[in-house]
Amino acid sequence: MSEVVGDVVTAHRALAAAGQADLVWGHAAVRDPAGRGLWTKAAGWGMEEVTPERVVLLSDDGEVLAGEGPRHIEFHIHAALLRARPDASATVHTHAEAAAAFAALDVPLRPLSHDAVPFADPDVARFRRTSDLIATAALGDALAAAVGTAAGCLVPGHGLVTVGADVASAVMFAALLERACRIQLAAAGGGGPAIWTPDAEVRVKRESVWNARQLDAGFRYLVRRADALYGPAGSGPSASSA
Repeated sequence: MSEVVGDVVTAHRALAAAGQADLVWGHAAVRDPAGRGLWTKAAGWGMEEVTPERVVLLSDDGEVLAGEGPRHIEFHIHAALLRARPDASATVHTHAEAAAAFAALDVPLRPLSHDAVPFADPDVARFRRTSDLIATAALGDALAAAVGTAAGCLVPGHGLVTVGADVASAVMFAALLERACRIQLAAAGGGGPAIWTPDAEVRVKRESVWNARQLDAGFRYLVRRADALYGPAGSGPSASSA
């Protein structure tokens, strides 16, 4: 399979291994190296079910240019983020349960652990315009504006989105944001939090804890876990042959 199709398959399987699958909903996307749009999974498949045959190339306005199957309604999330972020090559949208629960509290995300460090600047971004499907280009652009230059964003009543320079960072940011929300929910259940990492140390930890090498190491673990859980990724004919 081509490298970009393989990246899409691996991203979805890694997200599933991280516990972010939601039946057939949620998706990751990778910028097309040739500038034709984005690669993502076809609608109707769970993240752990993604194979090269279930990957499609979409134009910026949602036309299926290669591959078989319908596109997701919310492809606008990825199209808008990739338009707005020339530094990014991959994006993620999931319905992570802890993220949805934490967003409903409407309190700041605190760096209680390493996990929140990429987002505590001073708080994770939130998209509040709607919790409905991001089904139009205008909503996609509004979401991208809410994300700005951040690594990710919570969408109260809906889920999360993350943006990365590569697949490893986009997937890991999704895993980290969900874990950060889950840890703070646990602390809140115990009557806290009362202590968290100070801002100056957060800035240092962004590089010492979550540099590209560390993000890649975490991602590779999720890939191995996906292989253990779901078997090796398929290697049949890919959508890139179209």
